[in-house]
Amino acid sequence: MINIHSLSKAFKTGADRVQAVDGVDLQVEEKEFFVLLGLSGSGKTTLLRCVAGLEKPEAGEIRLGEQIVSSAERGIFVPPEDRALGMVFQSYAVWPHMTVFDNVAFPLVNGKRKLPRAKVRERVKSALELVQLSGLADRPVPFLSGGQQQRVALARALAVEPKVLLMDEPLSNLDARLREEVRDEIRNLAKKLGITVLYVTHDQVEAMALADRIAVMSGGKVLQIGAAQELYHFPLSRSVAEFLGSMNEFEGAVQNDGCINSALGALRCAIPNGVVGEVIVAIRPEDVSLSREPSGCATSFPLNSSLGSFSATSRSITCPPPETSCEVRRPVPTGSWNRAAPFMCGFLPRNSRFFLSKKRVGQRRGAATKAKLTLNLSLVTAPKARLNI
Repeated sequence: MINIHSLSKAFKTGADRVQAVDGVDLQVEEKEFFVLLGLSGSGKTTLLRCVAGLEKPEAGEIRLGEQIVSSAERGIFVPPEDRALGMVFQSYAVWPHMTVFDNVAFPLVNGKRKLPRAKVRERVKSALELVQLSGLADRPVPFLSGGQQQRVALARALAVEPKVLLMDEPLSNLDARLREEVRDEIRNLAKKLGITVLYVTHDQVEAMALADRIAVMSGGKVLQIGAAQELYHFPLSRSVAEFLGSMNEFEGAVQNDGCINSALGALRCAIPNGVVGEVIVAIRPEDVSLSREPSGCATSFPLNSSLGSFSATSRSITCPPPETSCEVRRPVPTGSWNRAAPFMCGFLPRNSRFFLSKKRVGQRRGAATKAKLTLNLSLVTAPKARLNI
């Protein structure tokens, strides 16, 4: 539905030139909910605005279905109003001097393709019913809550019956509870209507809850595209691994005997061919376990420690130096945790995935260049360490 090829866009700020989008290739399928995820300045909003026609790319091509809407090489640039798109902005962009009905009807009575009054009423009524605001059509917009105003903006975008719905961080101005509620409504509505959605956010949880697929962006480039679970468990780069949830990272060095010498001791793993020198071994917090007795896990080891701090999702245990921090997001065994009480800390063998990284996550042994790496680690020796668990 959306095909982007070698797209580039730069901005000049005085003598400086900022490459906001840098050679992006992207394909969004019909009826897919596709999320652009990245930090501020990653280029995600600029990319969305290029698709909308609000920015003119300097290079590359954008197709909506079979229509080329932007091609710098061919000199093609279709204006926003002719792209059959709906867009929801971060700031809602509703008119405070108008009623709910007039806001939703605005693009239908002021665009190039003005509709008859009867058709306008039909479209507005249908759009307001979809977002559950049919009883508030005559209410002035300033008398609505933030969530209701966002629904008005969504209804206005849907009233034009777009081929593609573009959404630029539409939930960022809502409180946490309302954000979750509206998020679910947007997802359900998109699937009910069967429309293609291109959605921008910096919130990892939001992206993973909404998306069929996610493109992680940084520095104007797409780092990786995939489903949420694929990106979380099999990141192709350290940047993606760190951005999508917490990640324990242990610096180490590959030894001649096939072990990685780290602060936790000598970690034995299947190291991909050609990887030498200093590396990073990474593990998710939920893949680290605690137990009173040896669990039989090949990577478990004893530590004498005292309970440090804890939250609803994680525990912090302080152990003697050398200092190494590790977050664990699993239930602590029952019983009293006294100072200096011994316990076993380990990495779950059946669930753990260890990503070996030297500036990037390595490849699975014997696999192609873009394959994922799963390392089976076994602890040979383990010096005392401080673990935030």
